[in-house]
Amino acid sequence: MEINKLVRKNILNLKPYSSARSEFKGEGSVFLDANESPFDNDYNRYPDPLQYAVKERISAIKNVDKDSIFLGNGSDEAIDLLFRIFCNPAKDNVVAIAPTYGMYEVCADINDVEYRSVNLDDNFDIDINAILKAADDNTKIIFLCSPNNPTGNLLNRDKILSLIKSFNGIVVVDEAYIDFAPQESFIQQIPRYNNLVVLQTFSKAWGQASVRLGMAYSSIEIISYFNKVKYPYNINILTQRHILEVLNSKDGILDQTKEILKQKEILIKELEGLEIVKKIYPSNANFLLVKTDNANQIYDYLVGKGIIVRNRSKITLCNDCLRITIGQNEENAKLIEELTKFSKK
Repeated sequence: MEINKLVRKNILNLKPYSSARSEFKGEGSVFLDANESPFDNDYNRYPDPLQYAVKERISAIKNVDKDSIFLGNGSDEAIDLLFRIFCNPAKDNVVAIAPTYGMYEVCADINDVEYRSVNLDDNFDIDINAILKAADDNTKIIFLCSPNNPTGNLLNRDKILSLIKSFNGIVVVDEAYIDFAPQESFIQQIPRYNNLVVLQTFSKAWGQASVRLGMAYSSIEIISYFNKVKYPYNINILTQRHILEVLNSKDGILDQTKEILKQKEILIKELEGLEIVKKIYPSNANFLLVKTDNANQIYDYLVGKGIIVRNRSKITLCNDCLRITIGQNEENAKLIEELTKFSKK
């Protein structure tokens, strides 16, 4: 696919801001180029604008070319940049599934881009024909979240591949929860499909939600547009240093992921024994979507007990559903204790 034909003309013609650090290559000992303070306090210099040390470590772990990696202020920065790179305001549109992660629609609204929503089927899976029918010549992006939020399930892999092959635009596969799933990442498909963008994050399995670091993987061409449009120093030095430490302790993260999956199975069994629980949807994430007999009342009751879950009742196809994140054993036990009390009221 000729990606440059999808890119907005103003972005194609954009002369990006050139920072002092992006112009300099090689080793230096005297830095008089960026109008920084010369007094070394460990933070007086601008950070690497392209975060090469972090990308090299991610590259080794994920087995992907470092030039196919973009780092953003959370995955939300990458999502917003996709709109700014490919979608002409008040002209183009994007297609996404419903229910799904809400920031796709928020970013569409902010960028004045039409957002077209296609409902999942009864199994919370995608309907390829319905998605393609919703698209037209001005559809630039299809957003797919897998495992999906708030449903928790993996979307059918073959269907996703079919969309990537057949859609004449960008297909985004958001894998924020992929580390909890048995399926391999779509990252390995990037060399085959230059219109594929895969999103991941350090917020979930890596346990770094407050750090705000997201990843986008794609063809070198698409990543070059991300780097062209992003702000010069979008990832600060504190984040870069901290994430390098986290990446070097990945074995501990794997242990935590295994514990979360273990606790999920325990919680499922406990929830199944409650009369107020009508259905627990299959989950490949670190949360459960649970259909109850009265989600609003249960939510308010739990809030009163200091237990915060997510009420998804107003979301498409999620009537009377609560989204429950898997906590530590004692947190899950407290939840079950209070739900048991509520069910006996």
